[in-house]
Amino acid sequence: MTVYFDNAATTPIHPKVFEKMIPYLKEEFGNASSIHSFGRKTRVAIEESREVVADFINANPSEIYFTSGGTESNNFVIMGIAKTEFAESGRNHIITSKAEHHCILDSCVDLEKNGFALSLVGTLQDTSIDNSKIPDLINSQTSLLSIIHINNETGAINSIKEINELAKKNNLYFHSDTVQSFGKVKIDVNELGVDSICASAHKINGPKGTGFAYVKSGTPLSPIIFGGSQERNRRGGTENVAAIVGMAEAIKIADKTLTESEHYVRTLRDEFMSGIRSINKETIRINGGVSPSPYILSITFDSRFYNNDAEAMLMYLDINGIAASNGAACTSGTLKPSHVILSAGYSKEDANGTIRFSFGRENKLDEVAYALDVLTKMEKKFRK
Repeated sequence: MTVYFDNAATTPIHPKVFEKMIPYLKEEFGNASSIHSFGRKTRVAIEESREVVADFINANPSEIYFTSGGTESNNFVIMGIAKTEFAESGRNHIITSKAEHHCILDSCVDLEKNGFALSLVGTLQDTSIDNSKIPDLINSQTSLLSIIHINNETGAINSIKEINELAKKNNLYFHSDTVQSFGKVKIDVNELGVDSICASAHKINGPKGTGFAYVKSGTPLSPIIFGGSQERNRRGGTENVAAIVGMAEAIKIADKTLTESEHYVRTLRDEFMSGIRSINKETIRINGGVSPSPYILSITFDSRFYNNDAEAMLMYLDINGIAASNGAACTSGTLKPSHVILSAGYSKEDANGTIRFSFGRENKLDEVAYALDVLTKMEKKFRK
């Protein structure tokens, strides 16, 4: 049996999404910036897609910027807000957490190298953010706070509404990386009060290479990609029309199946967790806290009892037909110990024994049963 349990890395494209994209890969090929009929047709498709995205999160279409995906979107927002706010007010201090995706952390580090000040919030043992530590880091120069919504490695959920209220009390802009929550839980940007969020189409059965940034009207923002007037002069480059149309279709499907999908993957995850505890609840720890995202299950083999080797463990699973990861897909090729797991106080040896399984609508209960059978054998193989 071949089992794909790496849906947090990417998901298979939905057949209806692919079908919607085909005309824009063939006959509707016009450049949306062109004024002739070929361009006008693709411009209409882009703007209709923008409305779909905006409606889904209760935003205005003018607040949606199409990008190449979650990484670019997060770079765009972090750098765009920080630099523009510094130019306007002189504030140059940013706060984020130790458990963010690298596209957030690396953007902040790059700003730090260029004169900005950076503070990192620690995490609790479940890898959620320790909100109580945020006020101590805020000062008169703080302009931006960025905290991930659902952790991409462990599924730990942060209280975005609560953190945003804290930001607003201190006159800060608040951004949240919602790549792992968008299309899986309901997000209403007005209810949350956030200034910006980002998402990627390929996490919700859409195409790779497209995503968006929501930036609330009035938020300071400058481009990081220059050379064109697209996206209201804030993101140069010819739009990927087929991918944008595909993302809009994926969002429509997600909107219709949001609750049903969440209940279904929760059933898979609960069955998996129960099986893990049956294998050995004393030496295999389940990460993410008491109520993590049902789409992600992260486990850590206690290094006191196991010869942890991330590469060997993932290869063992792969040889037995199971696709999983040890963390973010963007960095898993390097097989470095997860910075998220380390931020929660785990040792490098524990981090090297951490595996992420992530679920989608296409997975089945018999796949869970098969994976548990393989893990039972793996647990014996790697025991000290």
